[in-house]
Amino acid sequence: MVAVNATSPELPPSPTETADQAAPVRRPIRDLPDELISQIAAGEVVERPASVVRELVDNALDSGAGQITVRLLAGGVRLISVEDDGCGIPRDELPVALRRHATSKISDLHDLETVATMGFRGEALAAIASVSETSIFSRPAGQDSAYLLDARSGELRPAARNQGTTVEVKELFFSTPARRKFLKTDATELAHCIESVRRHALARPDVGFAIWHEGKLVEQWRAAGSTPDEALSRRLADVLNDKFVDNSVAVDHWAGPVHVTGRAGIPDAARSRPDQQFCYVNGRFVRDKVLTHAARSAYEDVLHGNKQPVYALYIEIDPARVDVNVHPTKIEVRFRDSREVHQAVRHAIENALATPRAAAVVEAAAQEAARQPGLIDDGAATPIPAKSANKPAAAPAWPQTRMSFGEPAVGNPVRDLAKLWEPMREATAQAAPVPQMATAAPAPASATAATPATPATPESASGATTITNTTAMPSPVPQPEDEGIRLRPSGQSSYFQRKAPAPQMQEAPAATQIVANAAAPVEPAAAMKTAEHAAAPATRPPVTAAADSAPVWPLGRAVAQLHGVYILAENSQGMVIVDMHAAHERIVYEQLKNAVNGDEQIPSQPLLIPATFAATPEEVATAEAHVETLLTLGMEVSPFSPKTLAVRAVPATLAQGDAVELARSVLAELAQHDASTVVQRARNEILATMACHGAVRANRKLTLDEMNALLRQMEVTERSDQCNHGRPTWRQLSMKELDALFLRGR
Repeated sequence: MVAVNATSPELPPSPTETADQAAPVRRPIRDLPDELISQIAAGEVVERPASVVRELVDNALDSGAGQITVRLLAGGVRLISVEDDGCGIPRDELPVALRRHATSKISDLHDLETVATMGFRGEALAAIASVSETSIFSRPAGQDSAYLLDARSGELRPAARNQGTTVEVKELFFSTPARRKFLKTDATELAHCIESVRRHALARPDVGFAIWHEGKLVEQWRAAGSTPDEALSRRLADVLNDKFVDNSVAVDHWAGPVHVTGRAGIPDAARSRPDQQFCYVNGRFVRDKVLTHAARSAYEDVLHGNKQPVYALYIEIDPARVDVNVHPTKIEVRFRDSREVHQAVRHAIENALATPRAAAVVEAAAQEAARQPGLIDDGAATPIPAKSANKPAAAPAWPQTRMSFGEPAVGNPVRDLAKLWEPMREATAQAAPVPQMATAAPAPASATAATPATPATPESASGATTITNTTAMPSPVPQPEDEGIRLRPSGQSSYFQRKAPAPQMQEAPAATQIVANAAAPVEPAAAMKTAEHAAAPATRPPVTAAADSAPVWPLGRAVAQLHGVYILAENSQGMVIVDMHAAHERIVYEQLKNAVNGDEQIPSQPLLIPATFAATPEEVATAEAHVETLLTLGMEVSPFSPKTLAVRAVPATLAQGDAVELARSVLAELAQHDASTVVQRARNEILATMACHGAVRANRKLTLDEMNALLRQMEVTERSDQCNHGRPTWRQLSMKELDALFLRGR
């Protein structure tokens, strides 16, 4: 018999033994304790102190509070106290308020489907109480005293308080130390709490908010008691600063059951981060892809690069048409008809941004000057005279030779400045009157009444050179008796040529009536080579009822061209600098959009050899479902096999591009967004390319009447403040800014 060595290594376990050890131990199915259930719910509802602030402020707003005060310690980790002056909670209902899914806001499925309150689930207080030391003391109207309820002990005792409710949350996550380790610094948590209250403040300008941290007042926004529009503007200025209101336009648009209000920032106010984009649905702050995409689509052709727009939009819709019970924190919603909401938001912003801002800028500056008549601003040497009905405007310091607009086609090129400013010798015997210039407006062409000659000045008697006022100022644009002007192809000598006289206009036409021939069809191929449809007769402004009935041009009158790129103009506020290519590009683009029929198919180019690519099941389904839409876009994409698509035609203007990449991007857009939106975007991209090629180029010498015609068209063209690529088309330099450059008045 062989003896076994006691020190020999043991044999490895058999596979059967290993499987037995690895087999999981089955546990019975049982109900979880209420506290554990609440802690699980707290993991979804309570992410950080800001989540607690959001839930408690929601309850305060639902109670009808007019003033809400938030007190914090250590960024909300040690203490969160939310006080309100709402309706309060009766003594008998205080213990019920801390139970899971106990609420007074809904009672059946119909209430859930049409919920209009900020909170409705009834789980926030129970979840918060499970991870902190929570206490509630409240007093409703008609109750003798307030009562304090301690959530951990369940003790209910009388307390001193006015009508309203106070909820105190101490030592957040004390029972779950692992969660507390994930919190950031006190300063970071405080910033999140302030941001949460700020979102509520923007939604309810009728409610006052105050935030205290470590005993110090951090933020305070008082309730506005004026009209709703004024209250909202005041709250936006208080929360987001005055620049947001100054650099934004009002939004008010109805689209069926959807009402969109608020303010949309102008393109110049765009930021590098989307930190000032606020969307509210029935008073609730939400982050929704439909709303974000709709807003971004409205800014597509007016923003440059990757700039982010700023806006505060308030969507009012029937609660039955929106589901707010789709996210634990209720920050996301689902619309019954997302296309309806998308179109409403997009059109609301587009309509608000369509009006040119030149007139608004001049009007705002005039109102500012009217508040301080006859004063100079900040010591500037250039005074702002007050308008007077009895006092004529001062004559210009020097005359300019009268320019004739009756010459054929060629116009009056500005090349010899010496001859242009030289007085006419033939008129020295009998000087012509100088037209009154109340603002930087053109003088009437018919002002030819004679006045006595200007007497000699002491300087002229002593032999000094003096320019005698012998001629009237030139009219910067053709007057009613002159011929209209229009844009000529870039290959000809003059960009603007005369055409048949246009009918006189009593008032400025609407922005949609920019050109007399807007209804005429525009062929895309021709538009890329010529800009015949780009210009129109100069639009006359309405005759004002003021004593100085001279018309006020918001962009002023042209005085010169700089390096063939910029137009220098003079208006009542100072100097205007215009990028003529960018401005004309926008004018041509808007006219092409108005001329092209919305249902017209984009010309396509068949491919000699179809481009095939491996497609996902979603791409195949999208291609089969949107055959007509793809044909409208000038594309033909058809299944080649169950897992392959073939591109057989592409838009003619994009024939040299990557057909497969184009097809993938279009199919992705169609899968996510509405078909009409994709079609409109694709058509606008093609028209923008055509407008860029058809617009006036740099280094093109323009005459004064050509430059003024461009300015007049900018004043009535929608979105003319930016070109198709989002670059600004004009800039204003006020007299105050010009004086500062030269240190005048210092």
